[in-house]
Amino acid sequence: MGMVVFRRDACRMCGSRNLELVMELNPTPPADAYVSRERIDEEQETYPLDLLLCHDCSLLQIPDVIDPEVLYGQYLYKTVTSPGLVEHFREYSQDVINRINPPRGSSVVEIGSNDGTLLKFFQSQGMRVLGIDPAQDIAKKVTEGGVETLPVFFSVDLAREIKNERGPTIIIVANNVIANIDNLDELMEGVRNLLAPQGVFIFETGYLVGILENLVFDNVYHEHLCYYSVKALDSFFKQKGMELIDVKRVPTKGGSLRGIVQFAGGRHTLAPSVKELIELETKLGVDRVETYKDFAAKIDSEKEKLHKLLKDLRDQGKTIAGYGASHSVTTFIYYFGIGEILDFLIDDNFLKQNTFSPGYHIPVFSSQEIYKRKPDYILILAWRFHEPITKKHQTFLKQGGHFILPLPEVKVV
Repeated sequence: MGMVVFRRDACRMCGSRNLELVMELNPTPPADAYVSRERIDEEQETYPLDLLLCHDCSLLQIPDVIDPEVLYGQYLYKTVTSPGLVEHFREYSQDVINRINPPRGSSVVEIGSNDGTLLKFFQSQGMRVLGIDPAQDIAKKVTEGGVETLPVFFSVDLAREIKNERGPTIIIVANNVIANIDNLDELMEGVRNLLAPQGVFIFETGYLVGILENLVFDNVYHEHLCYYSVKALDSFFKQKGMELIDVKRVPTKGGSLRGIVQFAGGRHTLAPSVKELIELETKLGVDRVETYKDFAAKIDSEKEKLHKLLKDLRDQGKTIAGYGASHSVTTFIYYFGIGEILDFLIDDNFLKQNTFSPGYHIPVFSSQEIYKRKPDYILILAWRFHEPITKKHQTFLKQGGHFILPLPEVKVV
C-alpha cells in the first residue's frame, strides 16, 4: 500500500507554486470511513483539510492526498441511494445524445461508473457501454447485471488496452471523478489515447460557484481534491490540445457543472455558455482571496449561532440527534465541533445504518429510531435535503419534536 497521505507543494493543474491558504477546515478522518461495531475502539487518524488557491490558474484545491486504495477500495456509496440522481442521469443521457448525435452502436466508456446507472440509460439507447470502477464488489455486481465494468482504476495503459481491443471511443464520461483525481495530466493522457478523433469527453463535477453561492462548505472533504471553475478548466484543456465547447450548470450535489470537451478544432461548435460562466466567475471573484475569507466568515457566524443554540438545549437536558450520515456530514461535524453533542445519527441509506461515524463513532440508525428514541431535537446535517426530510417526518413534529436547520442560516422548525 502506498503512503496514506502526502502533501503537494505545487498546483495539481498548472504546476505553479504560487499557492495561498484561503480556508482551514478542521482535520477529519476520511469522510466515508463509517465503522462497524467491532472497530468502535479503533482510533481513526485525522488528516488536514486545507483549501489553497492557485494564483496562476485560479484552481481551488486540497494539497493533502490520501491513498486512493484507502478511500475507494471498499467504497459504499451507490448512485441509486442518492435522492433524485437516477432521474438526473436519465435526462443527462438524453441531453448528451441530443447534443452529440452519435451513430447507434457507438461506444460509451464511463470512468468511475459506480453502479452503472448512467450507462444503463446509454445502453437502452442502443449504445455499446463499458464501465471502469475500482470498487470491486460494486463492479462485480454491475457486470452480472449486464453492464460490463472493469474493477480497476483508469490509467493510460488501460486506455490503450481498451482502444486496441475495442477501437476508439466516441463518448468518454466521468462524473464526480475529475475532482477526485490527483494526477490530472495522467487522466487527460488516458482520455486523449482512448478518444476517437471526433469524439467527446464529458464530465460532471462539483462547481465552485455552487459551493460559494449555496454555502456548501461541507462538500469539502479528502476525496474532493479540486473545486473547479470554468476559467481554470478552460485553460487546462487548452494546454492539453483540447477545447471546452459547452458547459451547463446542474443542481446536483449542491451545484455541479457539466462540461463537454473535444480535440481542438473538432466538429462540434463552441457554445456561448463557456464565456458566460467565465464572466460570472470573474464577477464573483473566484480568483480573489477575499472571496474565500468572506465565505468562511459567513459559515463561522452560523457556526457560532448553532453552537450557542445546541449548548443551551444541552444545558436544559434536551436530547439531540443528527439527520444524515454522508461524506459531507463528517466535514460538518468536525468543522462545527459538534461531535460530542449529538446522541445519535439517522440515515435512510441502509448501508450506513448500524455503523458508527468516522472519528467520533456516533451510532447511526434508520429513521424508525426517531419514533422509538424520541429525541427532542433533530439537527438536519443533510441540510440540502431538509425539505424532503421534514416532509417525511411530519409525525415527529406533531409529537412535539423540533428540527434544526443549520444552513444557510440557523433556524428551528
